[in-house]
Amino acid sequence: MRLTRRLWLLGALLPSLATLGALLVAGQLFRADLESSLDRALLAQAAVESVSLFDGPGQKVHLHMAVSPLVEQVRPFAPQGYLYQSDGKLVMRYPPIAEGAPEEPRRVPGTHEGPPVLSTRVARDGSRWREVMVNVSSPQGEWYGLRLLASLGQVDRSVDSYFRLAFSLAAVTGLLLLGVQTLQARRLSRRLAAIRLNLERLREGNLTPPTEADAGQDEIGQLSAALAEATARVRGAREAQERLIANAAHELRTPLALMRTSMDLGLRRERSPEELRDALQDARSEVDRLALLADTLLDMATAGRGSWDRKKGDLCALLTQAVEGSRAEAERRGLLVHLEAPDRAEAWFDAGSLRQAVDNLLGNALKFSPRGGEIHVRLTLDGVLHRVSVADAGPGIPPSDHVAVFEPFHRVASAEAMPGVGLGLAIVQEVARRHGGRAYVAPEVRRGTEMVLELPTAPRAGT
Repeated sequence: MRLTRRLWLLGALLPSLATLGALLVAGQLFRADLESSLDRALLAQAAVESVSLFDGPGQKVHLHMAVSPLVEQVRPFAPQGYLYQSDGKLVMRYPPIAEGAPEEPRRVPGTHEGPPVLSTRVARDGSRWREVMVNVSSPQGEWYGLRLLASLGQVDRSVDSYFRLAFSLAAVTGLLLLGVQTLQARRLSRRLAAIRLNLERLREGNLTPPTEADAGQDEIGQLSAALAEATARVRGAREAQERLIANAAHELRTPLALMRTSMDLGLRRERSPEELRDALQDARSEVDRLALLADTLLDMATAGRGSWDRKKGDLCALLTQAVEGSRAEAERRGLLVHLEAPDRAEAWFDAGSLRQAVDNLLGNALKFSPRGGEIHVRLTLDGVLHRVSVADAGPGIPPSDHVAVFEPFHRVASAEAMPGVGLGLAIVQEVARRHGGRAYVAPEVRRGTEMVLELPTAPRAGT
């Protein structure tokens, strides 16, 4: 079922039908309430007449409604009164019987007091009347029957007026609902059509942002915003992947070209064993370079998509092991490595990937620190974050490269002569992201570089 029809059904037709049903029930309750009020008025009038039938001169029987000074004012809605003798003969009535009207049938009263009897009768012309019959004893012990009738026509007219007005309002309300739901359906259809168009473009591999953003604050607007954000992330990931592939191809092309040149020179003419050995040594160096690049690319792929075994562990123990593992290289370079950490710092992490990230930070610090310098590794707790920092006294990183230094294959100008492929910090950033944290270059460092790796104390949703 299309959205417009569904909104017509659920937002206009069903509410209108429910309103009509409620109005019908309310109309019947309204009728019952009016008839109950009429019964109470009849009983009150019967009570007044029954106690005053014989209070006239000489205890002569009479109806008070016939002698009331307001008889003309109340005649349109006053009940009709009938008084019968014990033999059922009509003694008097109000209003007086019209000339030529058929005689009222006899009503024989009972011979004992009892509760008033209420009933509804339908006249020959179809009009409905409410009737109450009461037995009344005179002072002489003679029984009379008092009968009062009130027309239900006023009740019927009131209920009919109610239904006409209620149904008219219900029809107007239904039309308004239909119009509102039609406009709402068109608006929702346009917004959902935009989302469907974006999904179709994504299915075709088109990651360009939508031309028009949904400004709604409801669930559809949130869905559109989430889709746009996901599209931007996928677009960014694909662009990063394309850059990575292009940079990797560039890095692979250089050693392959050098190897081919060495081999071409070796095959061009007869070479002495020493010359061939030199050519093979050059080719071997480039093979080692390719192997290092391949291993680093595999490490980065593992950091980004590998299966992790994240457990609760002690960060201090991991940092201690990483620092102890770097001391031999530090001594060879004439460096000192200091560790400042509490006795224990519990967190949820994957030990293998996190150890690799810390080793990369220590490797960079060892590579760029001058002989005789010091490297400081610190572990601090800042709220819900563990902060691991590695500071060295090297040449430092220009502020313009603080963000770009974490991109794959990006190398600072002062480090181009150093060995490496420019993937170490990219791996550190990916490990931090997978843990729900981040990696960055600490600002405002006067000398050297301070790299910071932040990790949450508890696992976060989606990490």
